[in-house]
Parts: sequence; C-alpha cells; structure tokens
Amino acid sequence: MFDKLSQQPADKILALMAQYRADPRDSKVDLGVGVYKDASGNTPVMRAVKEAERRILADQGSKAYVGLAGDPEFSNVMIDLVLGDTIPRDRIGAVATPGGTGAIRQALELIKLADPQATVWLSNPTWPNHPSIIKYLDMPTADYRYFDSETRGVDFDGMIEDLGQVKAGDVVLLHGCCHNPTGANLTADQMAQAITTIKAQGAMPLVDIAYQGFGDGLDQDAAATRQIASAFDNCLIAASCSKNFGIYRERTGILMAIAKDADQAALAQQNMAFLNRQNYSFPPDHGARVVTTILQDAALRADWESELDETRNGMLALRQQLADELKRLTNTDRFDFLADHRGMFSRLGTTPEMVEKLRADHGIYMVGDSRMNIAGLNEKTVPILAKAIVEAGI
Repeated sequence: MFDKLSQQPADKILALMAQYRADPRDSKVDLGVGVYKDASGNTPVMRAVKEAERRILADQGSKAYVGLAGDPEFSNVMIDLVLGDTIPRDRIGAVATPGGTGAIRQALELIKLADPQATVWLSNPTWPNHPSIIKYLDMPTADYRYFDSETRGVDFDGMIEDLGQVKAGDVVLLHGCCHNPTGANLTADQMAQAITTIKAQGAMPLVDIAYQGFGDGLDQDAAATRQIASAFDNCLIAASCSKNFGIYRERTGILMAIAKDADQAALAQQNMAFLNRQNYSFPPDHGARVVTTILQDAALRADWESELDETRNGMLALRQQLADELKRLTNTDRFDFLADHRGMFSRLGTTPEMVEKLRADHGIYMVGDSRMNIAGLNEKTVPILAKAIVEAGI
C-alpha cells in the first residue's frame, strides 16, 4: 500500500527552520517562522492565560466531550470579539475548530458541499495554506492581484479589475487584518469599493482573521471584517486565537457562517456540525475554555488586553525603528512602507536570489518570497538587518 504513495513537497518554512538551527553563526537572525517572539526570542505564555488555566485546572470536573460544535459559550465570546453587535446573533452559525487552519478547512468543505463548482479567489500573494488546502480538496481557484512589488503596498486598481471577473456564486477570500504575507492592508474606503465590486458580481466573501489585536487594536482590526459581514446576506469568517492569545499549540479557532435569516443560519449550523463529525468529530476544548474564561472575566480580559497592547506596540516600535534605520543608511524614504504595514509580517518585495544572499552573506533568514517576521527582531538585531538589506543592494 505505502509504496504507492508519492513524495510530498517539503514545507519551505520548516526547511528554513532546519537551516537556521544548523547555522553556527552567532549573528544569525530568524525572520522566517510565523510565530510571535518577544525581545528575548521567546514565545511567552500570557499572564491571563496562565491564570485562566489555573482556574480551569482547579474547577474542571470532567473531560467529557462538549459537542460537535464545541462549547456554545466559546462561540458567543468569539462572535462578540470579532463581530461585536454588527450582526443579529440568530443570523450566525458557529463551530469550534482546531486552530484557524481548521476553520479555513471547514469553510472550504462547506463551500464545496454547497456548490462544488464555486471558484475560490485568493489574493496574490496569500498565506500558502490557502491554495494548498484548496488544491488538496480539488476545488476551482483563481487569483486576484493584491501586492505591488514596487510600492510594497496594495495594487488596488489591479485588485478591483480582477474582482470584476469574479462570477456569481464564487467565493472571494479576504484577509480581515494584517495581511499575510505582505503586511499591506486595504483602507476602509478601498474595502468599501471591494465590497461593492464583490456584491455586484454576486459572489460571497470568506474572511480569514488570524491577527486581531496585532495591527491597530482589537476593534480597529475587526473593523474590516464587520464592514464585510454587514454588507452581505451570506459570509464565512475563519478566526484564530493562536496569535492574540498566544496559544498556538492549543489549536483554537472558530468558523462563523452569517446567513440572511435564522432559518438559513440553522441550516448552516447543522451542516458545519456535520462536517466537524466527518473530520475530527469533537473539536479540542482546552484553548477554547481558556479564551472563554478570559473574555468572560472583566479583570482577566483587562490584563489580556493590556499585554496584547504591549505586544502590538512592541512590533510597531520595531517597524518604525527599522524604517528609520534604513532611511538613515540610504538617505531615502523607500523603506517607509515597513512602518505603514501592520501585523507580524512585511514583504520586502525583492527576489528569491536576494533573499538567499541575505541568508548566505549575513545569516538573515526569511521566506523566499521576502516575507519577514517583524516579531523575530529586537532593538539589537534591527541595525543588523538594515545593514544587511543595504549591503545586499535591495
């Protein structure tokens, strides 16, 4: 049986991590892996998470399943966090998932179940797991232009032109905030134009919001998702708790389906529960219970928001420091985009050859498409990176 299997393509980020670990240079800098790190290079457990886990350990009397959709209280607190009061609760179906990746997978499964012919449109570029899962599910897919390698901003005219080719019944995947891998986001006015175009084409949005709180703040980062959700009768939202709660290994995510009325929402809810059953039956609960405990307790939530603010502001400070250092070294403003981008990532907009030069000559590790993890920097390594970028001729 197993001799009939074929080799699968290696994960580029995992391969990069292995290269980094094998590099003996003390000055090496890891900007590849997409995990938040503090100034010491650690991914800490947040204070509120530790306290929530302490309470859960003390009070939990059972490890029995909580249901195919997960704990309804988790759904309620996450719907409130992401959507606020934008959409009436009876129009929303929701299921817990193993991380944001699980939410994306279940969203695509639901789309395929509803309409196998629907084409899923992805920004070019997008998070590599998006096209990978779509390809595995053998679903039709297409790209719309998004990133301008010259300006390192959004190619908005190209995006709107491409969205004008979307067909009725298709699905357009949009990043809710902190676009991965570019860090370049649409303005509210640009999002409004994109929404108008998608609606005119008769398509449905699928929003991936994995970095709420990492850009400009919890509500600010949710604004685009709320803007999208309020404009459509049908919408899917995949949300992750890995980054903003720092619970990567707990695999905590949620898929929300917004329907035009309560009856349609109930149908979507039943189908999402069915898909959970086919995939993993009951979703993991520990991370979801941690999140619920934090969001339902005023003191814990305040402490979590405070630490999240520290995390976000730290990344913004690193962005500004890097942009300022590059301006000092080049006497130009061509790297100011680094301060304008939001979230963990920015894309330099250079070639794979230049990225390899940064690795070989300077020990700077980033993904081949020039995506770098800003959270992999600290005050001491920012000048090292800036100097390497200038010496490489980027």
